[in-house]
Amino acid sequence: METMQAMVLESPRGPLRLQQRPLPNPPPGEVCLRVLACAVCRTDLHLIDGELPQARYPIVPGHEIVGAVQALGAGVEGLKHGQIVGVPWLGGTCCRCRYCLEDKENLCDTPQFTGCTRDGGFATHVLAHAAYCLPLSAAQAADPTQTAPLLCAGLIGWRVLRAAGQDARTLGLYGFGAAAHLISQVAAAQGRRVFAFTRPGDLAGQEFARAMGAAWAGDAGDQPPEPLDAALLFAPVGELVPQALKAVRKGGRVVCGGIHMSDIPSFPYRLLWEERQILSIANLTRRDGLDFLAVVDAMPLKVRTTPYPLTDAEAALSALRSGALSGAAVLIPSSIALSSGGSAPTSPPRPG
Repeated sequence: METMQAMVLESPRGPLRLQQRPLPNPPPGEVCLRVLACAVCRTDLHLIDGELPQARYPIVPGHEIVGAVQALGAGVEGLKHGQIVGVPWLGGTCCRCRYCLEDKENLCDTPQFTGCTRDGGFATHVLAHAAYCLPLSAAQAADPTQTAPLLCAGLIGWRVLRAAGQDARTLGLYGFGAAAHLISQVAAAQGRRVFAFTRPGDLAGQEFARAMGAAWAGDAGDQPPEPLDAALLFAPVGELVPQALKAVRKGGRVVCGGIHMSDIPSFPYRLLWEERQILSIANLTRRDGLDFLAVVDAMPLKVRTTPYPLTDAEAALSALRSGALSGAAVLIPSSIALSSGGSAPTSPPRPG
């Protein structure tokens, strides 16, 4: 019997455990994918820490997946065996609530989330709703390790950038990780000025930000060289909200891009006054995915990645949590056996 392997989180704050499972047959409307690469996201940390109330356990994390179609369920159209596709966070919607009917499927009342309410890509194989798989261009399919971070870090960054508004020409990016290092390049290519804010004293991170298109980089507590039209918050730190409000101009906007954030402390009304705004970004839509991947196809990005074997998922998560990564960690499932009777290689590839 053919099997798959998966890193399973049995309960919040528990370890990830490697399990061998029967390879599933896709039900109607779904596909079974052989995972080629799965990027590691800060949302995975929130899942592990029990900070996402919608999560179910046990669960296989991972929602930035590039995979090859291995089997198609009944009724699947538009995909074919062997095709390489992307699987993002949004794994399914009801298609009938008011939000779905208003073209706001990211706010669906009964959504499914990859690696949160349905098993994700920290595995050799994954099931996905065919209608929520994103087609990849030949260039994107050719390098799964580079493409995987686009499927959440890139997509959320894109939605946050659009929420800032087309008239926002001077942007502050707070937290320069996987999302910011991608979207800073897009913003710079659009002719916007990008100011990057990192953890205090993170000189390497600030140098990285400048290499990714930032015109200036400094500590999160610093004031930028000029008032911001919009501040984009990728770090899940509520204390940054009043700090960002101090940095934006009158009529400016603070956009919070995380699915979870620590509590926002109280702050004087004068920071919000003069028509400043605070708003959040929730999830994404399939249209976001198609639009962003088209942008990337026309304007290839420099994607900084550190590859890890699937069995080193804990190490990748620890590096993300500590701030040791520049860019994104990506799990490569081919480092372990893909069928029954196999074993992990004796010398797995090390992070590069």
